[in-house]
Amino acid sequence: MPSGASAPGPVAARARERRALAYGLGSVLLWSTVATGFKLGLEELAPVQLLFAGCVVALVFFGVVRCFAPARLTPAQRWQALGLGLVNPLAYYLLLFEAYDRLPAQIAQPLNYTWAIALAVLAIPILGQRPTRRGWLGVLLGYAGVVVLLTQGQPTGLGRFDGVGVLLALASTVLWALYWLATVRLRIPPAPLMLYGFGLATPIVGGLCHATAGLPPWTLPTLGYGAWVGLVEIGVAFLLWQRALALTARAARIGQLIFLSPFLSLLLVATVLGEEVHPSAVLALAMIVGGMMLARR
Repeated sequence: MPSGASAPGPVAARARERRALAYGLGSVLLWSTVATGFKLGLEELAPVQLLFAGCVVALVFFGVVRCFAPARLTPAQRWQALGLGLVNPLAYYLLLFEAYDRLPAQIAQPLNYTWAIALAVLAIPILGQRPTRRGWLGVLLGYAGVVVLLTQGQPTGLGRFDGVGVLLALASTVLWALYWLATVRLRIPPAPLMLYGFGLATPIVGGLCHATAGLPPWTLPTLGYGAWVGLVEIGVAFLLWQRALALTARAARIGQLIFLSPFLSLLLVATVLGEEVHPSAVLALAMIVGGMMLARR
C-alpha cells in the first residue's frame, strides 16, 4: 500500500470481497466446462489439432492482454518463459488431450485433478517442504481414490480402461505440478509468462499437426473448440482467477472455490455428454478432492 494511503473501510472491503467471490466463481464455472469441451472437440479433431486451435486463440488473447497490461521481463526471464512453454502448453496439453481421447471423461477428469497431490509430493525435493502427517494422509487418500476410480470399486477391476490413457493422464499431472513449482521459483508475471510460452509452443504444435494429423480445418466449429481451449480453459478463466486473488484479503477462502469445479464438471459430463457416471467415480472424486484439501493444508 502506498505511503499515506489508508486501508479500505468496512463497506469498501466487503465490496472488494464480493467482487473477488464473483470473479472466483466465474473462473470455477468456466473450468467446470472444460472436460465436456475437450471430449466434444476430440470428437471432431485429433488431440494435436485441438491443441493447435487452442494455442492460436490463446496466443492472440495473451498478445492483446500484454498490450493493455505491459510488464517488463529481464532477458533471463524471457528465456525461462520460452522454455516453460515446452512444458505448458506443449507437453502438458498433448498428454492431457491424448488421455481424454482414450478415456471416458468421468475417468480422465478426476485423474487430472490429482495434480495438486503430485504437487505436494514434488514440493519435498524441489522446494524442501516436508508435508505434515495430515499432508501425507491427503496423498494416500487421493491416490486411493485413483485406485477406486480405475477399479470401479472391484478388487480385480484394474485393466478395464485404456492403460496408455491412464498413464498419460497421470504423467500430465506431474508435468503440471513441475510447471507450477517452476513458476513459483522464477516469479515471472503470469500474462507475459503465458504469452512467451504460447509464442514458442504454437509454431511447434503447428508443425506437429502438419506432420501427423494435418492442420485443422478453420471452420466455425474448429474455432469454437479452439476458443473453448484457448479462452475458457486457459485465457479468461485464468485472468478471472488472478483478479479474484488480487482483490481478496482472504486468498485461502477464495482458493477453496476450486474444489467445486470437479463436481460441477462431472455433472456436465453426465448431462451434456450423456455418460452414465458410475457411483465409484463420484466416490473416487470425493476421495481425490479430500486428498487435495488435506495435501494443500
